[in-house]
Amino acid sequence: MKERSKAWVMRTYSGHSSATASNELYRNNLAKGQTGLSIAFDLPTQTGYDPDDPNAEGEVGKVGVPVAHLGHMRQLFADIPLDEMNTSMTINATAAWLWGLYLALAEEEGVNFNALQGTTQNDIVKEYLSRGTYIFAPEPSKRLIADMIAYGIHHVPKWNPINVCSYHLQEAGATPAQEIAYALATAIDVLDAVRDSGKVEAALMPEVVGRISFFVNAGVRFIEEVAKMRTFTAMWDEICRTRYGVDDPSLRRFRYGVQVNSLGLTEQQPENNVQRIVLEMLGVTLSADARARAVQLPAWNEALGLPRPWDQQWSLRVQQVLAYESDLLEYPDIFAGSRVMEAIVHELTVAAQSELDDVLARGGAFNAIDELKSRLVESQSARVERIESGEQTVVGVNRFTETAPSPLTGGDSLEAIMTVDPAIEQQLVADVTSWRRDRDNDAVHIALAELRRVVASGDVADNVMVPTIALAKAGGTTGEWASALRDVFGEYRAPTGVRGGVGSRGAHFVQLVARSQALREKRGTPPKLLVAKPGLDGHSNGAEQIAVAARDAGFEVIYQGIRLSPEEIVSAARDEDVDVVGISILSGSHLALVPRVIEGLRAAGVDAKVVVGGIVPDDDARELKAQGVAAIYTPKDYSLAAIMDDLLDLIEASS
Repeated sequence: MKERSKAWVMRTYSGHSSATASNELYRNNLAKGQTGLSIAFDLPTQTGYDPDDPNAEGEVGKVGVPVAHLGHMRQLFADIPLDEMNTSMTINATAAWLWGLYLALAEEEGVNFNALQGTTQNDIVKEYLSRGTYIFAPEPSKRLIADMIAYGIHHVPKWNPINVCSYHLQEAGATPAQEIAYALATAIDVLDAVRDSGKVEAALMPEVVGRISFFVNAGVRFIEEVAKMRTFTAMWDEICRTRYGVDDPSLRRFRYGVQVNSLGLTEQQPENNVQRIVLEMLGVTLSADARARAVQLPAWNEALGLPRPWDQQWSLRVQQVLAYESDLLEYPDIFAGSRVMEAIVHELTVAAQSELDDVLARGGAFNAIDELKSRLVESQSARVERIESGEQTVVGVNRFTETAPSPLTGGDSLEAIMTVDPAIEQQLVADVTSWRRDRDNDAVHIALAELRRVVASGDVADNVMVPTIALAKAGGTTGEWASALRDVFGEYRAPTGVRGGVGSRGAHFVQLVARSQALREKRGTPPKLLVAKPGLDGHSNGAEQIAVAARDAGFEVIYQGIRLSPEEIVSAARDEDVDVVGISILSGSHLALVPRVIEGLRAAGVDAKVVVGGIVPDDDARELKAQGVAAIYTPKDYSLAAIMDDLLDLIEASS
């Protein structure tokens, strides 16, 4: 038997409902052979709100686990030894706080910080560009990241304080060259900030560079993905060597984890997602010299809703079959010396370097958010247009659409998705109320005062992690930590990136423009669409594409970005006198938020039609329509032209 290379860390991205329920899920997954944890937090936790905050209504426990205080962290890791676990936390704006809770728990359990291994995602640039769970502006956010890195290099040396995420850039439409360039630009900005902060000695900078990790995406074009990872590896090595003077090759290694592409998962014929996931995994495992150090796979049914434990097990078994049954790990890099691969890598390197040079010339990634966001919206628009025109094939969507009934999604015996009990939210509200009542509130107030002082301080001796850990130990909450920082830093609204259309969309859009023009001539105003994203859901790619397509179809479009309250949406609809309010929600909070918008519109005397887009199960769709929603669109409704047709039908019928 040939000697085999060590397999990558195997994870599933998971968390739901409550810390206790998520702990049971994690322990079950570990028992099935999972070798690391990847924690998904709910949106209130990610955006700095406690479960009883009005902004959290309808969102608690929906897309991840709620963690409001140290008690929840204890529940989350009960019977899971922290010093034996490699823990990845998908957390960004509140990363310092969640890491502080984790470190407070480790200290409470007597675990030496030197033994802790894991990652906090902590890449705020991609939050501005794609994922939307930012709170603070670029400069204060960069300061928080630098403080975490400085604290980690001195006290938690095996931890990766940041995981630069190109994953979400690809989800937002990035080309391979953009994905490489924007991620590397972010890493450069962060390293420069640490170097210039005065909080890390110059002699330790190579160690800092060595703790930078990445989190990438892998699409179904797996040959191109292999080339992308080889390009990433070579370009990062060069940056580390020339820009930061790192001589040790082990510290220049491009260390990355991956989740394969979720953007390409389809609601139609969802069984096809299994082979997509397998092929995408090959893109980050085939090349031994550029192989992922950790892999997590989505579930086949994520386009339908929240996967069940069985679905996550299936994804884990895919990894295990490749790692332990195939001969993949028995050979060195199978692409070494390949002229074809070398040519693809060369072409990609030239394109990515040109894009990177442009970003750096604009002052770096943190300084170029507006421009980068607009480029991603344009790239995504071009991708959507290729699918809609048939230029880019998606099996089961725009080609080979005939299908037999699926036993995976049909019948009453097997529910296709997992649901979250609505009672969970009220249980968490009661929990956090009880927590605040029973703690030492004087100690919390003292800790909060020190936190505010350090956050406002420019002294290099002050690091936000110190009072953050103290607040966690005193019994502070997620909302209190974030509120203290909001008091000092304020809040930020990122650009929408919606500045222009695709340009040419074909004959169908010519007809749409003609219909819009006819409406303008008939009544004196163009059709008007308000694209609205209520709640804490920051995934705005779909909303942005609707806004761009509507402009190309002749609509006047009002799009004010993410995280609007129902009251703000109603005010905009009234003030702009819109014909249609299009509500986009991907967090599963549609039943809580859409009725509030409808009630508000009625109370304000606004007679605009309401349509909804998101992952909406059939039962929920029927309930929403009963409350007055005119149309509902889910991921299967990929044709933007057809959606625009529907909207014009609604407007013409009432004009």
